[in-house]
Amino acid sequence: MQNMVSLEGRTIVVTGAAQGIGKATSELAVALGARVVAVDLNQAGLDALAQALGKNVATYAGDVSDPKFVQGAIDDVSTRFGVVHGLVNNAGIIRPAMIEKMTLQQWNEVIAVHLTGAFLWTQAVGRRMIEAANAGGFAGGSIINISSVAGRGGSIGQINYAAAKAGLLGMTMSIAKEWARYNIRANSVCFGVVETPMTETIRGEKFRDGVLSRIPMGRWAQTDEVVKPICFLLSDAASYITGQHVPVDGGYLITV
Repeated sequence: MQNMVSLEGRTIVVTGAAQGIGKATSELAVALGARVVAVDLNQAGLDALAQALGKNVATYAGDVSDPKFVQGAIDDVSTRFGVVHGLVNNAGIIRPAMIEKMTLQQWNEVIAVHLTGAFLWTQAVGRRMIEAANAGGFAGGSIINISSVAGRGGSIGQINYAAAKAGLLGMTMSIAKEWARYNIRANSVCFGVVETPMTETIRGEKFRDGVLSRIPMGRWAQTDEVVKPICFLLSDAASYITGQHVPVDGGYLITV
């Protein structure tokens, strides 16, 4: 039986790949036949991922918001592997503070990683995709931006994170409109609360009951279940889907 979400023969770039959602995305993409270009600041985490997944993973350690690192990595990837077929802009950090107490540094750090980083990787990968499309024989590309319910409904104590995630929605729609003619699709996936180290505080005793009461499914998401929509959107099964924001939140948004 044909695998409708096969990624066989695809090269997929995943940022923030050393842990959490990025790691789980990399694992599933490889299982579906892809070669994964794993990007993260955490060299040790990348080494562990490469050891687990073997020759199907190429690792690049660096700051996702550093233009020189981004361009150098994509130039090297293109030389080694040729066309890049997919990009998952997943890298993220949190620097929580109430609005009146947030420092400019806290604001800038989050915007840099989530929003500027996603722009830089999109631009670098997209240029290569466009070159391939103009040369002929390009089957198409897929760009996935990892957003959040915070980008659609706001977040107390994380105006920087919510603003960045909202910005990714606008970025997604702009990419979809500009690059559709090259058969490059762009979509965002908007997560609720996924059980990762980044969500430890919100899942803690102080906030747990209040947050869970807003999730109709009544539980936190697991990384292995939330990455399936990402790989679906990377695959040909989503060949006519672009410019969309897919909520993967257990129903959280319908209670807002």
